[in-house]
Amino acid sequence: MLFRQIFTAALASAAMSVFPAIAADYPVDTVTLVTHSSPGGGSDVFLREMSKYLAPELGVNVVVENVRGGSGAKAMADLAQAPADGARFYATTPTFIYTSLLSEPEYKYTDLEPLVNFFIDPEVIYTAAGSKFQTLEDVIKASAESRGRWGAANPASLERQALEQLKASTGVQAGIVTHEGGGDLMINVLNGTLQIGVGEVQEIQSQLEAGEIRLLATFSDARLDNFPDLPTVEELGYGVVVRKFRGIAGPKGLPADVIAAWENAAQAVLASPEYKKTYEANNLRANFMPHAEYGQFIETFANDTESFLRESGVIK
Repeated sequence: MLFRQIFTAALASAAMSVFPAIAADYPVDTVTLVTHSSPGGGSDVFLREMSKYLAPELGVNVVVENVRGGSGAKAMADLAQAPADGARFYATTPTFIYTSLLSEPEYKYTDLEPLVNFFIDPEVIYTAAGSKFQTLEDVIKASAESRGRWGAANPASLERQALEQLKASTGVQAGIVTHEGGGDLMINVLNGTLQIGVGEVQEIQSQLEAGEIRLLATFSDARLDNFPDLPTVEELGYGVVVRKFRGIAGPKGLPADVIAAWENAAQAVLASPEYKKTYEANNLRANFMPHAEYGQFIETFANDTESFLRESGVIK
């Protein structure tokens, strides 16, 4: 059963209160964290779990709201037009940059203010447990002999770029099939329509535990602590490394006191022994970046992404 199925449809659209406020120095009583992700998706899970620890650190009530549509375009528009009063924020991943570059929405990543980063979320390549592919090399060989079919969860995603880079590195002519979510992608991997899929470990954990899928490699720069025998794509000789960040952005013009409160709270949350057990079990790697550093990181990431998309002919 897909992980996201444990969330009800009502939870998708309704805000979820996490803890009552315990302090009075933050400028608002309630903070809303917006995600473009569907219930059970990576950002949705990230926000709902983190909120339990964030709320007492900020001294506010925290709610999570799913604003879906346009691969993040609707959520970006929501935040770009919100007051910069510390009440409303957006869960950032590479998707908000890809959507901005590929679809030219009315409001883009440049209309938001990167606040802090929390994690790097490793991306893994997986196949159905019953498939003939035991290694990534098996997939590459099969794709070289006859056109392969590889899957990513979203057309405007880091996962798609990772597969495009792998395709370029190997020289195979695999077709990259994108989906509206990880659930549809998983179904097509399990039924053999796709040779491989790319995703985050926390999204495919249920299938891993059920023995329905097999991991072939990770796009991380180093092997994962929970999967020490899983090779990196880079060490296999294909030279592709990607970093999926998970952070927070707000409307432009965030006050200094709000920025400082989030920087302090983020570090405290990541240091929580209880939360650390949870996020490490989900293979998330703590990667705190304060406001100034995160803004520079996003700018560099966006510039590199745009260069890749132009060089590969995806955008003109």
